[in-house]
Amino acid sequence: MTSSSLLPEPAARCYGLLLLPTYPLLAIAGAVTQRQVFALLALAVLLTALLLPQLLARRASSWLLWSGVLAGLLLTWRYGFAELLLEAVPVLINALLAYWFGRTLATAEPLVQRFIVAIEGAERLRQPGVAAYARQVTWFWTVLLGAQALLLTVLLLCADQSGLLARVGVASPLPVPERWAATWLHLGGYLLLGAAFLLEYLYRRWRLRHLPHPGLHDMLLQLALHWPQLLHGKRAVAP
Repeated sequence: MTSSSLLPEPAARCYGLLLLPTYPLLAIAGAVTQRQVFALLALAVLLTALLLPQLLARRASSWLLWSGVLAGLLLTWRYGFAELLLEAVPVLINALLAYWFGRTLATAEPLVQRFIVAIEGAERLRQPGVAAYARQVTWFWTVLLGAQALLLTVLLLCADQSGLLARVGVASPLPVPERWAATWLHLGGYLLLGAAFLLEYLYRRWRLRHLPHPGLHDMLLQLALHWPQLLHGKRAVAP
């Protein structure tokens, strides 16, 4: 059952995106202070940001899901597993994003083409070099996110003190110093993706310098407004 939303859906998605920067800050606070309450709060913020449009639309199923997952998070905190769950989240996010980008490479509409259509319109793809570059960038993100998911998995397993293998008493075949593992799990991975996004944006402006480009702020805003369209491709993206 649904009822009228407290906010228009585009505004709700923007507010959800505004919550997202709180997630890495809380994750870093948990790693620095070793207090699992920060891990719990980080996971709760991430869940709320993802479900905010549906929650504000007063969808009963979304409220039930949100409440159920929060209850599960409280249980993991009660039994001391909130930090471990938080460390597994980046692995899952990177793996899912790599799959999302990668699966569209087998279609006529790579994911970055959907971004372009959502932000700048279908006519943009017919301009010289744009469609080919969109496929190349889709490959770039597929490889980068897949490699990041693999690296984070190794760190999660093999950190010499807090790794999963160390926790269950199994010798790691590739021991990773705790300091380096924790730094990459809680900070380096986020910085890498942020830097890659910014560098790709700057490279695109140079590579396709014969074309006008939207500003970075406008591009991010349009992505937030048209996010659901990116899940469905041409059928959901207006020309």
